[in-house]
Amino acid sequence: MKNETTIFGIRAIIEAVKSGKTIDKVFIQKGLRGDLFQELEHLLRSEGINSSYVPIEKLNRLTKGNHQGAVAHISPIKFHNIDDLVLNSIESDKTPLFLLLDQLSDVRNFGAIVRTAECTGVSGIIIQKKGGAPINGDTIKTSAGAIFKIPICKVDHIKDAVFHMQSSGIKVVAATEKATDLIYDVSFKEPCAIIMGSEGKGINPSVLKIVDNKAKLPILGEIESLNVSVACGAFLYEAVRQRC
Repeated sequence: MKNETTIFGIRAIIEAVKSGKTIDKVFIQKGLRGDLFQELEHLLRSEGINSSYVPIEKLNRLTKGNHQGAVAHISPIKFHNIDDLVLNSIESDKTPLFLLLDQLSDVRNFGAIVRTAECTGVSGIIIQKKGGAPINGDTIKTSAGAIFKIPICKVDHIKDAVFHMQSSGIKVVAATEKATDLIYDVSFKEPCAIIMGSEGKGINPSVLKIVDNKAKLPILGEIESLNVSVACGAFLYEAVRQRC
């Protein structure tokens, strides 16, 4: 399922970025050289666009055209501004509930979380510009189209979003097995944001240091952790339960 738009060629990608297209990720051939390549590299760095250096075989699989060493995916959605999103949510009639995803890498987990977030009335989702799962056809399919119904923001680092939430009077709760409190011991009745970590590493330790609360789910079996999308669903529905 190819819902994202693929463009290829260094010059075409440069022009797409300059024209304001929302570029999800750029794949660049390893060992590429030349002035045009340097211009692209500088532009991607200055705009904070996610990029990856890959073998030429990867690029050949991504497109059948003459890619000239670079392939990009244009995001199928337009990202929201975090300032506007937070302000509009605070001024709305319902208590804000945000979801922060710290470098979640699996597109299907991402899609499943977006679907649950939309069903539980989440005000918006915040992700990092780099290191997270792209929004592509698999994300859209797994989200059952919810990706088009819920505001999503990108920030340079999840810590930026944490500080923004806290300065706006929104409590930040980290979902982590390192917590001493169970999810049922934490209040989600006031404006809050829940942070979910990546599949392998969890939440970045530097992020855990600045959150307001940490909470975990009780694990009664021998397997020590849940799939992140399942755990996220449990946290979001606990927030719903407390607010009903």
